[in-house]
Amino acid sequence: MARIPDAFIDELLARTDIVEVVGARVPLKRQGKEYSACCPFHDERSPSFTVSPVKQFYHCFGCGAHGTALSFLMNYDRLEFLDAVEELARRNGMEVPKETQRRNQDDDSRELYTALEAASRFFQKQLAGSDKARTYLDGRGVDEAVRAQFSIGYAPDGFSALRDALGTDERRMKLLDRAGLFSKNDRGHVYDKFRDRVMFPIFDRRGRVIAFGGRVLNKDDGPKYLNSPETALFHKGRELYGLWQVRQAHQKIARLIVVEGYMDVVSLFQYGVTEAVATLGTATTPDHAELLFRNAPDVYFCFDGDAAGQRAAWRALESVLPRMKDGRQAMFLFLPQGEDPDSIVRKEGAAGFDARLQQATPLSQFFFDELGKDIRLSTLDGKARLAERARPLLAQIPDGAFADLMRQRLTELTGVGAANANAPTAVAMPARARRPAQGSPAHKPSLVRSAIVRLLHKPALALALPAPYGFAGLRQPGVDLLIELLDTVHARPDISTGALLEHYAEREEGAALQKLAMQDIPGDEESWRVELLDAAHQLEKQLLQQRIDELQAKQRESGLDEADKYELRALLQARVARH
Repeated sequence: MARIPDAFIDELLARTDIVEVVGARVPLKRQGKEYSACCPFHDERSPSFTVSPVKQFYHCFGCGAHGTALSFLMNYDRLEFLDAVEELARRNGMEVPKETQRRNQDDDSRELYTALEAASRFFQKQLAGSDKARTYLDGRGVDEAVRAQFSIGYAPDGFSALRDALGTDERRMKLLDRAGLFSKNDRGHVYDKFRDRVMFPIFDRRGRVIAFGGRVLNKDDGPKYLNSPETALFHKGRELYGLWQVRQAHQKIARLIVVEGYMDVVSLFQYGVTEAVATLGTATTPDHAELLFRNAPDVYFCFDGDAAGQRAAWRALESVLPRMKDGRQAMFLFLPQGEDPDSIVRKEGAAGFDARLQQATPLSQFFFDELGKDIRLSTLDGKARLAERARPLLAQIPDGAFADLMRQRLTELTGVGAANANAPTAVAMPARARRPAQGSPAHKPSLVRSAIVRLLHKPALALALPAPYGFAGLRQPGVDLLIELLDTVHARPDISTGALLEHYAEREEGAALQKLAMQDIPGDEESWRVELLDAAHQLEKQLLQQRIDELQAKQRESGLDEADKYELRALLQARVARH
């Protein structure tokens, strides 16, 4: 897919009024220069969600949700990035630039979607005419409404039913093959991949069929489930079966329940548990975790209680741990031996299944229980081993209350302090204001951080610092980021705070920059300009001292040549002059 130019995104955000975008979905109340509301991304009674028309971004002080109009549409309307761009472009009468390569890819994708939709209709029609398949679904308790909701179908027995119906010419044959609907034997003979199976179409986040899963009617006939192969449209590590149906059933999704099979999802829906999704024959991936939390704050992983289920749960934990921002919860439900969600909900109904979910193990408990399985915590050696195992994993958790509490729990179990396991850099420090201890001086922010905060509040201030910057080369945390911000504003002088932050939305520094942009700083634009220039001047002096220190260290170790001596004398004179 061709990349949308940064300049277009900047102009799109400049034309977009974030207050209008958010206000159309969330009731906003004006408070001074900003607007507030109860956060739409987590439950709260008093408003902690703010929208800034000046900076063109939103921020929740409760759960940390933040971003521009683009990210708001992605998180609230659950749109993909390109869909959110197209939505804002439509609102502003702009056309998203599409290169020739992109147009060709779009045309190709449309043909694949059309072929898969035609196959889905074929399978549904075959279900209507198959007593065997309908009897199977009747026996599983799947009624007509749920069959229609999931577009369930049937692939007839035989090797060429789909091919004969849809592969009317060579071009159609190739298209169906690329859609993953055919197989080929050693002699090169092409035949239908799915035969005598109940068919479950897999939908993408826009409700388009992208693949299929097929379940045998007779358990002795080959593998129980057969999935489409990976194609240009289908990547099993990025998709969740049933998510489209969950999104259609709920305007706001409070929770998602991750199960293992298609029939588990369908049966849960049949009994009124309409928040179930399934991974597609693979372990929970980081992409799955991101997709789950983008759609719901609470995620329940439902696994068998055996060793294989424990391993699958741990892999899921490893994927969600780096995404456990404050306000998110992950829970683990382990079912009794021989049971699955399908069988449980049939025996106990929705109320019984929900009661089990209420007793699910929180991620925090599962984390320490699993790590400590073979450890004797009564010994110092055991405590040290648990700390050693836990600390690199805890370092992956985003800064916030959950990360603090997890490290605190490790300390309670082992006595080993873990507060510094994920210590932030000078620039990436959390922006939460902390009151200094009684009798101790307040922490003074670094010059680099001070400069970055002012740039984030008024990006145009960067124009007062022409390149090349006199502090380039200073070895200090955040200097490279400061220079990058300055360069970005020089390249796009009219860029807003929101658009500037959008450039870092997917980068490691993004969350820290967002927090810095939310800081209240005294003064006005002119005083910020003076403070930025002063910070730059002080950083130049630090670079001067850095070079003096280098030369003096060299003088002590091996001596200086004439050029070095001349440079050192000049630098010392310059230092005196600057003071």
